[in-house]
Amino acid sequence: MFPVADYLDLNQIEHRTLFDNSTQIWDALKQIGSYLQFRLRPAMHGRLLGHPYVGPAVYVGEGTVIENGATLKGPAWIGNNCEIRSGCYVRENVIIGDDVVMGNSCEFKNCIVFNAAQVPHFSYVGDSILGHKAHLGAGVILSNVKLDRTEISVRVGAELIPTGLRKFGAIIGDRTEIGCNAVINPGSILGRDSLVYPLSHFSGVLPSNTILKNRQDLQPVAKR
Repeated sequence: MFPVADYLDLNQIEHRTLFDNSTQIWDALKQIGSYLQFRLRPAMHGRLLGHPYVGPAVYVGEGTVIENGATLKGPAWIGNNCEIRSGCYVRENVIIGDDVVMGNSCEFKNCIVFNAAQVPHFSYVGDSILGHKAHLGAGVILSNVKLDRTEISVRVGAELIPTGLRKFGAIIGDRTEIGCNAVINPGSILGRDSLVYPLSHFSGVLPSNTILKNRQDLQPVAKR
């Protein structure tokens, strides 16, 4: 029901074999840990500004710049020509493509980020996949755990599709833009080339080429 090719261009990530056995697009999230365990060869080919922390289980590609104050705990595989800004926190099982912006006060955990995606300010990306040129506005949160900690299902109309995951944030399709301070609930899937208005609170499946509008009822009132 959710084939990878409908949402992600696998030519835009070096690690496309992660998706080889994915019946549903989120199945790749289950493979990240073992993929890194067997394939990761830690190395530093990038450039450090000041004294960021880079753990022993991290690969950093050529041209990538890691600013002072960033923390790369790992295991993590960071591609070429990325920008990792001060205050960025990269936790375990993170795979990042080329030309990615990872911003200040942004946290990444058990995720796959395709080439040229941008997460520049104050966001959480956990147990999620971001497609090619996807962009998260400042403060966007991809929530990955239900309040009752039970298994996460994907909601399609009245149907619930179990994922087998208790932690699953979102799938963000290629070139999709999410506005500032939006919250995307666990198990959400956003199609390619879509737009989500700022301050939106979304659950479920958003089709490709769709605008999710969120209009406030603002009522200016004169002072008395």
